[in-house]
Amino acid sequence: MGKGKLAKFAEMDTFENVFQYPYSVVDNVPFEMKGKWNGMYFHNDNPIVLELGCGKGEYTVELGKLYPDMNFIGVDIKGARMWTGAKRAIEEKQKNVAFLRTNIEIIDRFFAEDEVSEIWLTFSDPQMKNPRKRLTSTYFMNRYRHFLRDNGTIHLKTDSNFLFTYTCCMVEANCLPVVFKTDDLYHDNSIDEESKKILSIQTYYEKMWIERGLNIKYLKFRLPHEGELKEPDVEIELDDYRSYHRDKRSGKTTAK
Repeated sequence: MGKGKLAKFAEMDTFENVFQYPYSVVDNVPFEMKGKWNGMYFHNDNPIVLELGCGKGEYTVELGKLYPDMNFIGVDIKGARMWTGAKRAIEEKQKNVAFLRTNIEIIDRFFAEDEVSEIWLTFSDPQMKNPRKRLTSTYFMNRYRHFLRDNGTIHLKTDSNFLFTYTCCMVEANCLPVVFKTDDLYHDNSIDEESKKILSIQTYYEKMWIERGLNIKYLKFRLPHEGELKEPDVEIELDDYRSYHRDKRSGKTTAK
């Protein structure tokens, strides 16, 4: 690990807005704020919103500015990236922003039933090879049900046609209520007034996707507690890249 990363990790240990529980220690360390985030940290009763896979935390910080009457928690396992957003939130005295460093696979260990109102998934890895790892898979939807309120909102913002198509198919297969959907967020004249607010937030990577000429897709839907969820049985064309300037490794053209 480079000296820069070590310095960031050391500094993050002093940040009051960062909670670090990687998978390697979570079994041995109980999380006392589960069900008590509002009372013990935010000190208000405002709705809690998660950004899962927050990266540098840019979106978490900007959402906190757009919605001062809501509380935002960015979640990721990459601490060196998270340092950027966490430090900025401290410098800008954002009391409605926090960060949780942990594996998203165990996210339900940190929040109690009905504690979270909304979830943001911004430019998540599409995981074209492994449906179980997709953050919009039914595997994760069932985990979200443990703490997301009934009919809570899930936002997907992505450059990946594969992940967007897969998620739309999952939503349709399970008859989940769609609030808004577009495959070209920045050129869609039908976008609703509430969704227009998110146009003012562009992460570093999002700007690169736009410069590359990729459409940004956005899907906003609700997740009811009732009903058994099923995976969509459909072949979807794979993206021809994994990340910026990196070609996909698989020779396959479609996947479920």
